[in-house]
Amino acid sequence: MKKITGNQIITILATLLTVVVNVLANALPLNGQGTGEISDRFDIYFVPAGYVFSIWLLIYIALGAYTIYQALPAQRDSTLFNRIAPAYWVSSLANSIWIFLWHYEFFPLTLVLMLILLASLLYIYQQFRTSSLDQRQKLFVKLPFSIYLGWISVATVANASQVLFYLNWGGWGISAAVWAVVMLAVATGLGLLMLWRENDIAYILVLGWAFVGIAISQADTALVVNTAWVTAALLVLAAILIPLLRRGTKA
Repeated sequence: MKKITGNQIITILATLLTVVVNVLANALPLNGQGTGEISDRFDIYFVPAGYVFSIWLLIYIALGAYTIYQALPAQRDSTLFNRIAPAYWVSSLANSIWIFLWHYEFFPLTLVLMLILLASLLYIYQQFRTSSLDQRQKLFVKLPFSIYLGWISVATVANASQVLFYLNWGGWGISAAVWAVVMLAVATGLGLLMLWRENDIAYILVLGWAFVGIAISQADTALVVNTAWVTAALLVLAAILIPLLRRGTKA
């Protein structure tokens, strides 16, 4: 029977680190304040309603599934897992350090860690493009990272907005609401590109989930609310129609 490898063990520890730090950050809470409580201080428009952050539970479950799957004896010599393992460790460390920086209010540094986290997940995702994934790998490997990357894509934009607000950036004379519309449009374009090129429905649905939350959170700002609803509907519609279009062209 094949023994578990060092890479598999470190990956298990990395997942545990991510989950434990994020849970304790709010259970304790770190520095006497919750993660969402800090976020609420920033008067920006690209932040969804609080319930949207429940997606972290789904992310934890998905990462747990990935962690268990990669730890199976049959995956011991997997080239794919050996390639993505270091990037996954970096992502877990970046996620955990971000939590401490956020709770102890080193806000500019949080953006640096968020970008490292995003870059790590993009690298992992890129490895899927160069690998032939079977159905189990698509379910237990690609899907968890599609969900995670989708959320971190949204979180990076929100984090950047929060840091700019903290630094009193003037927005080049453009209102915060208009900037929110621009960011929603750019994120929507990215989601559509991911759906078209990668056929990644999970990624685009995560964006749609976040945009609905933004629409609900910013109910007093019609420009942002209307844009968020329209872009969310566009993403969901695309998630239905583009796969059907692809099937039609193959028939």
